Amino acid sequence: MEASVALIGCGAWGGNLARVFHELGALRSVLDLDAGRAAAVADSWPGVVRAASVDELLADPAVGAVAIATPAATHVEIARRCLEAGKDVLVEKPLALGVRDGESLVRLAAERGRVLMVGHLLRYHPAVVRLKELIDAGELGQLRYLYSNRLNIGRIRSEENILWSFAPHDISAMVALLGEAPAACSCRGAAYLNRDVADVTLSELVFASGVRAHIFVSWLHPFKEQRLVVVGSERMAVFEDTAADKLVLYPHRVEWRHREPTAMRGEPVSVPLAEVEPLRAECEHFLACVRTRESPRTDGTEGLTVLSVLAALQESLERDGATATLGTPPDAVVLRRPFAAPPGVFVHPTAVVDSPCEIGEGTKIWHFGHVMAGARIGRDCSFGQNCNVAGGVVVGDGVKVQNNVSIYTGTVIEDFVFLGPSCVLTNVTNPRSEVNRHALYEGTRLRRGCTIGANATVVCGVTVGRHAFVAAGAVVTRDVPDYALVVGVPARAVGWMSRHGLPLGEVDGEGIRSCPESGLRYREVEPGVLRCLDLDEDAPLPEHLRTGRSPYDEVLQRREASTPTRR
Repeated sequence: MEASVALIGCGAWGGNLARVFHELGALRSVLDLDAGRAAAVADSWPGVVRAASVDELLADPAVGAVAIATPAATHVEIARRCLEAGKDVLVEKPLALGVRDGESLVRLAAERGRVLMVGHLLRYHPAVVRLKELIDAGELGQLRYLYSNRLNIGRIRSEENILWSFAPHDISAMVALLGEAPAACSCRGAAYLNRDVADVTLSELVFASGVRAHIFVSWLHPFKEQRLVVVGSERMAVFEDTAADKLVLYPHRVEWRHREPTAMRGEPVSVPLAEVEPLRAECEHFLACVRTRESPRTDGTEGLTVLSVLAALQESLERDGATATLGTPPDAVVLRRPFAAPPGVFVHPTAVVDSPCEIGEGTKIWHFGHVMAGARIGRDCSFGQNCNVAGGVVVGDGVKVQNNVSIYTGTVIEDFVFLGPSCVLTNVTNPRSEVNRHALYEGTRLRRGCTIGANATVVCGVTVGRHAFVAAGAVVTRDVPDYALVVGVPARAVGWMSRHGLPLGEVDGEGIRSCPESGLRYREVEPGVLRCLDLDEDAPLPEHLRTGRSPYDEVLQRREASTPTRR
């Protein structure tokens, strides 16, 4: 039996929440200003009762959590009363209509030890969940820009404009997909039906990594459209919630031919998705967090991030599209929770880890390190003394970072990369202290298994290939092929390295080079392109090759242990 939930607000969306929570066996009571509407919802679901007042609902000891689906202007007061009564809270978007009000709710939830979750539904849609997995895995390449259209002819509100009504879902999804909040934004719109209540807005978000995004929302549109497009250097993704194939990948690319960009089109590929109702996934997640006391995916801090973006966009809208910088006004400061290291993660007492961020099991952050909010680090990584990981950085599993390395926004590091002491990564080609170039950050990708030597420099905008080896002190200014050994300033290829980090010698009669340690064979499949004949470039090394231990060692040890000692 799940925790008992009370629902406040039985309108159109509240009715959906009532249905799902009842299906999950968690709905106990409902409340609405319209007693008849509340009674109709209660009568629809056996065992559900209509509460007479908020006081009666909060006094019920069987109610452990409350879902709030009332008009946005009432969210703060109702959520505050629920948190003060010791109830966990799921509040529909937006968290509040002011950042300071949102901050007060986050503080109150932390003080009372309560779960506070915001209903950003797109974060629980299987298409968005899968899209985030594809982006994190590098399937789309370097992200260029995003745009979303959320358009309809439907319920028109007077207490909140179209920006606050429609855009929160898309802002939440974009921040999650990119792993960073925008640094600046602008918004233009128009009010046609009610003065000062915008019916149509077009927003632009600018991220520190260099990605830009547009959000077009309207409730004065001839048909319903819910579409999110993500454009990357390798693939483009389209999430269209009203289509049969909700997530489709387009392998379109742009190649330079005769010194001109040329579009190379590919056939679209539909991405299989889990058969999950987003609202059910959201409600199940809330109940799980109530049960385990874990922080929700869309917790109060995430809600504050979205709220800060909305507030900045509203400011820009009122100033006829003037650019608003996030984080500058006091109202736009997003609170950060103290980081609580999950089981299996080691953070040295002198290190600082900001929340929210992701750190996988087995990872160690050593002396004086700093992991900033928005960073994502995989399992079994090691960060030496005095390392810095910026927000938006993605680090895979098994990565080893030696002392005095800073990893900047825009960097993607795949599994089993080695970064030598004091190596340098950049994200701006022509930095100036006096000139703000946050919007011009360039991405850097270090592919699986590559090594960056001590004091080497990797200039932004390049990709270091799988299992490549950048020698100590080298300066990389262009892409490095898989398995290449590069040295010097600027770095130049002087040979090939095996996956074990040993130089590959001369080719035999069949054009094959062999690793002297592992015996794995390699061949140039075309000039300048080396491939391993025995393993895929992204496949893990067999245990005996990775550890130097034969698969028969354990058998021999057991046999020796069981053999009587002769005297």
